[in-house]
Amino acid sequence: MSALVYPLMIGTWEIVALVLVVLLLFGGKKIPELMKGLGKGVKSFKQGMKEVEDEIKEDVPESESKKQD
Repeated sequence: MSALVYPLMIGTWEIVALVLVVLLLFGGKKIPELMKGLGKGVKSFKQGMKEVEDEIKEDVPESESKKQD
């Protein structure tokens, strides 16, 4: 079991190495654009999840939701 867990644990030096590799690959000017795109994607995903939750809540009548409690 521990053989499966340890490779998934990321330490400080691994994070530093990943940041350096990303900086070398993309450069300092491209990273803000990538993060902006990532932020927009996360925002869009959260909005979609909220819309789905709202749809589900609309479809379930009040009486059924109280019966389950």
